[in-house]
This record gives sequence, structure tokens and C-alpha cells, in this order.
Amino acid sequence: MRPGVRQGPEIWIRRPVADAPAEPGGWEGGPERPVTPRRFSWLATHGGAGTTTLAAVYGGHDCGRAWPGPGEPESVLLVARTHAAGLDAVVRALEVFRRGEAPAGLDLDAVVLVADAPGRLPRRLAQRVKPIESVIDVYRVPWVEAWRLGDLGGAPPRESEPLARLTGAGTARAGTRSAATTP
Repeated sequence: MRPGVRQGPEIWIRRPVADAPAEPGGWEGGPERPVTPRRFSWLATHGGAGTTTLAAVYGGHDCGRAWPGPGEPESVLLVARTHAAGLDAVVRALEVFRRGEAPAGLDLDAVVLVADAPGRLPRRLAQRVKPIESVIDVYRVPWVEAWRLGDLGGAPPRESEPLARLTGAGTARAGTRSAATTP
């Protein structure tokens, strides 16, 4: 490093550089393939994170706290509650991926933060979310009283529409529950 030059922050590449477009508007490497919905594995960073509910509502595979196994979706969504212990757990899980200690072949797509209580997130906790958002996409799921009571029917909450688009839950749940409840 040259004297007087500030070093920038560490950056993470979210996909292999070899997958980058060869030229604007096109991908190198073969004919176009039809776009199919991507399947996800919901991976809890701590007990009670909500992966079972999220898999039922948004679709995908509920891994609980175990890594996805053979034949399960390799695209991982880390899940944590928004309380202090949950945010600590998601930071530890991100470090596992950053250090390359996660099982080979897994693709960390995003973090999903599930509200641990109704209402706004306290400022001290909101400040702890900002560093997470600086390194990976973060999707938020609000408190849903009906889910607490076991009612997982209906559309996902409006506040979580970006997550519904990512997982395809907006279209899968429009006419049937079976697509959203299949692991």
C-alpha cells in the first residue's frame, strides 16, 4: 500500500467472476435456458428463528439448524430473529461463509430477519442490522400475530413483498397452498 492512500473496505463477490457477462446483454457459454423458480434452503442461525414457518409460507426447504444435505437446495437464506442473540447468531453464520468454512457448493443468497416482537425495532438493535446490510441483502419479515396462532394461510405480509418476489411466493400462493408447503 502506498503511503497516504486509504485502503477501501473488503468487498464480497456474490458469484464466481467466471459467471460474469462476457459482453453487455448476453451471457457466455451456451443457449438460453428457460427461467425456473429458484429453490431455497432456510437455515436457522439459532433455535426459534422461524425457518419452519417461513418454509410453509414462502416455500423452499426447512433445514432447521443443519446444513442442506445432498439433493436439497444449495441456495441458502440465513434466518434470525431481530433480538440481540439472533443478530449475534447471524453475524457468526456470516463469518462461517466469509471464511469459507461452510460446506462446499452452498450459495449464500441473503439474510432474513424475522421480527421478534410487534412494533418498531429499538434503535440499538436497528444499528446492529446496518453492518449486516452492508455485506449482504437483508429481507425483513414483520411480526404476524396469525402465524403465532398457527394460521399460515393467506398471502405473505405486504411488508415482506421483496422476499415474496425472491422466493416466488407471491405467485405460488395466489391460487394454492400446496406449492408453498412443499419442502
